[in-house]
Amino acid sequence: MLFSSIPFLYYFLPAVLMVYFLVPKNLKNAVLLVFSLVFYAWGEPKYMLLMVISILLFFAYGMAIEKAGTPAAKKGFLILASVTGVVFLGVFKYADFLISSLNGVTGWNLPLPGWKLPIGISFYTFQCMGYAADVYRGRVSAQKSLVNFGTYVSMFPQLIAGPIVRYSDICERLDHRETSIGDCWEGTQRFLIGLGKKVMLANQFGALTECYRASAQPTVLFAWLCAVGYTLQIYFDFSGYSDMAIGLGRIFGFSFPENFNYPFISRSVSEFWRRWHISLGSWFRDYVYIPLGGNRCSTGRHLRNILVVWMLTGLWHGAAWNFVLWGLLFAVALMIEKWTGFQKKLPELLQHMYVLLLVIFSFVLFQAGSVAEAGRNMAAMLGFGGLPLSSPESLYYLRSYGVLLAAGCLFSTPAAGFAGKRLGDTAVFRVAKPLGMILLLLICTAYLVDGSFNPFLYFRF
Repeated sequence: MLFSSIPFLYYFLPAVLMVYFLVPKNLKNAVLLVFSLVFYAWGEPKYMLLMVISILLFFAYGMAIEKAGTPAAKKGFLILASVTGVVFLGVFKYADFLISSLNGVTGWNLPLPGWKLPIGISFYTFQCMGYAADVYRGRVSAQKSLVNFGTYVSMFPQLIAGPIVRYSDICERLDHRETSIGDCWEGTQRFLIGLGKKVMLANQFGALTECYRASAQPTVLFAWLCAVGYTLQIYFDFSGYSDMAIGLGRIFGFSFPENFNYPFISRSVSEFWRRWHISLGSWFRDYVYIPLGGNRCSTGRHLRNILVVWMLTGLWHGAAWNFVLWGLLFAVALMIEKWTGFQKKLPELLQHMYVLLLVIFSFVLFQAGSVAEAGRNMAAMLGFGGLPLSSPESLYYLRSYGVLLAAGCLFSTPAAGFAGKRLGDTAVFRVAKPLGMILLLLICTAYLVDGSFNPFLYFRF
């Protein structure tokens, strides 16, 4: 079930809110747990058992780590928890990729399992593994209530698209939380803004990229329109979902971490990754990069640590070689920046241009169905292969989507937010804002009722 769908907006969510705010405090987590399992079963009924098993196992691992009598026993349970998470991901997400790669290298013909990717497995498995590590380090106490732990793992607002919420961020609010009218209003606004980003921007950019794929007249201009459109699509798609998750969390009394902070204004790749998918970057930093030694080690080990983290980052996004290369591309860029500092010597405008070009080309690789397809698309952007610069078709799409592309570029910067804050101080804006939110909901509903293009990219991951 998508947040940006009629069943969710007008059936599931009202039902959750009605029951949640009617029951006493001691039943609120149980309500969230039941509805979260229903939400998951709506799209993946056969894999709900996998989630339940994950909840039971990692709940037991947390208790075992805390109660273990010796450091060796604690470490043993942590290793068991980590192996469990890796096995779940390996079996259900990477089995086909690993076996097909082995077949390609050896010439064997081993059969592929062909299992469908369980929705959200990358998110909730990382949350479970992080929880076990934090209990082991003594940062949090093990959760004693299975209902509370199950609520943390399965909570539907952040289940399928994050942000990756650490147990330490919400453990206190699992036991005690209040939701004020102000929280509900702020959460509703954040949810509706995310819905608008998803439906009115991301979906439209997605339609542009589909036009390019279906075109029989590829041109250099059309290739660039597709690349820029996809970059904006994935940003508004994922950041919009994060906004909706954060907004829903606020309504239910939780404070989920921010996941995006205007990444396209970055002046270096390292800054870009401090602003893009923040919860994933911080997870890999704290649970992989630093335990490996971080940068407090020899140059060779530091190089290894960066390569390992970014290869895993690529694999986290998908089980294919183009994702591995996508991660390693950023690893190489980060190492060049760190050890040469060349980007700091460029004028500020060129710093921005360098990052934007690298990000756009990286998402061409990210989007492609194979490395060969990515190579063809990049070649088209660079004018290789004898492609014309433009055609009547590509000019038509430039005119049709030009205003939308300009709006996407504007709303991907802090400019719109600054304007909103300035207007927010006026009495007229305070009165008009609720009406604007209602209008936004109605426009998004109209798009959805019309059956417009409505994919969600991170279902792939």
